[in-house]
Amino acid sequence: MQSIAHFIGGEHHAGQSDRHSEVFNPALGEVIAHVPLATTDEVNAAVACARRAFPAWAETPPLKRARVMFKFKALLEENQQKIAELISREHGKVVSDAMGEVTRGLEVVEFACGIPQLLKGEFTEQVGGGIDSHSMRQPLGVVAGITPFNFPAMVPMWMFPVAIACGNTFILKPSERDPSTALLLADLLKQAGLPDGVFNVVHGDKVAVDALLTHPDVAALSFVGSTPIARYIYETGAHHGKRVQALGGAKNHLVVMPDADLDGTVEALIGAAYGSAGERCMAISVAVAVGDVADALVAKLAERARSLKIGVGSEAEAEMGPLVTRTHRDKVAGYVDAGVAQGAKLVVDGRAYRHPGYENGFFIGPCLFDHVSPEMTIYQEEIFGPVLAVVRVPDFESAVQLINAHPYANGTAIFTRSGAAAREFGHRIQVGMVGVNVPIPVPMAFHSFGGWKASLFGDHSMHGPEGVRFYTRIKTITSRWPEKLTAEFVMPTMK
Repeated sequence: MQSIAHFIGGEHHAGQSDRHSEVFNPALGEVIAHVPLATTDEVNAAVACARRAFPAWAETPPLKRARVMFKFKALLEENQQKIAELISREHGKVVSDAMGEVTRGLEVVEFACGIPQLLKGEFTEQVGGGIDSHSMRQPLGVVAGITPFNFPAMVPMWMFPVAIACGNTFILKPSERDPSTALLLADLLKQAGLPDGVFNVVHGDKVAVDALLTHPDVAALSFVGSTPIARYIYETGAHHGKRVQALGGAKNHLVVMPDADLDGTVEALIGAAYGSAGERCMAISVAVAVGDVADALVAKLAERARSLKIGVGSEAEAEMGPLVTRTHRDKVAGYVDAGVAQGAKLVVDGRAYRHPGYENGFFIGPCLFDHVSPEMTIYQEEIFGPVLAVVRVPDFESAVQLINAHPYANGTAIFTRSGAAAREFGHRIQVGMVGVNVPIPVPMAFHSFGGWKASLFGDHSMHGPEGVRFYTRIKTITSRWPEKLTAEFVMPTMK
């Protein structure tokens, strides 16, 4: 049985705790490794190591930091297949999907390679007589990231490349469900020339999380996960004086207008709802059928859902794999049970699916509901599985009101041929990321990712310009070089 280690100060360290968590191969339904759950003392040791590494790394010129990122980018490209296979083994998503995940993380590394340009400050000559003013962005110190199971490579790379390039040192607490990817990334960073202690990995559960949230030497913390935990992370971290960005849950709607290309819309919906078995915070889980398009939409969705190719690893043409754990699969099946009990029409039922040759795997087939109403649990809560709900509304105005009334506001989309409808939707919708004929509107790395309302706690979105602002603080210097100074007893003004 493999035992997974922490990564502290550039070295792998066996866990000292007597507690551990099991890591599964979801396709087989078997335990393949044990991961140690760190004690508070182990977290403190990692923070102390990162604190010692900070002064020298902060003084390293941004150009030299960028060169480390360039080398890391090249190593990611060389090892992309290996990383994707490791993700598939512990998470369950098919390798082709995992390859896409690594690519989206690599794009943030590419963004971080431009850190010398991104850290350029502002300068104003002669703000007053003989007085100049300039600003600069400087790193915070030790920062931490707590990341979810669904993107073990991409989400950490939304955080640490920008944080490190800005001059901070970083502690990653990955999900204990699929922790090995974090260690592979740590090894690649070391190969790229990153000094020991700048990047550290500590595995754990709430004990480790609370230790990071309350440690006085952790200046900032990033989190991606469910809304209840995101709220806890934000409130606890802020109470202890930290800068916090905490991305929570989602219930993403896709509006299908009567003039939409129905065949193309169905293909977009199928991929957005069932890709990665729905275990995405940007997955489309609600299709909003406007007007008389509903019957045709549901019929086409049902036909396409039944033809989905479920598989494992790199199986040819596999479109969807198992869920991450048996517990999570049973939770998703429970939501489907609740939808049936509350009166929704289950058009496609994947609860009984078992993959040939992998009967013990954590599989559930695609599920499709029709006639879902806003008071139902399957509409209100994030399911995080391959379950798509169709809600019927009479017109565009009703669709906008429906989406704006939901407490989650991560992502949404509209499919239409009308520029007027698309513009009005983008202007009025109260959601952080909006797609027009784009089902999953995840911004590119040089823009920023983040929702509204209960989908984001904190003032900054992730990566892009907002990421640079989150991981730095601004300093403004006003200077003059007079031959003689005289006392002034009034509020200083520029003359």
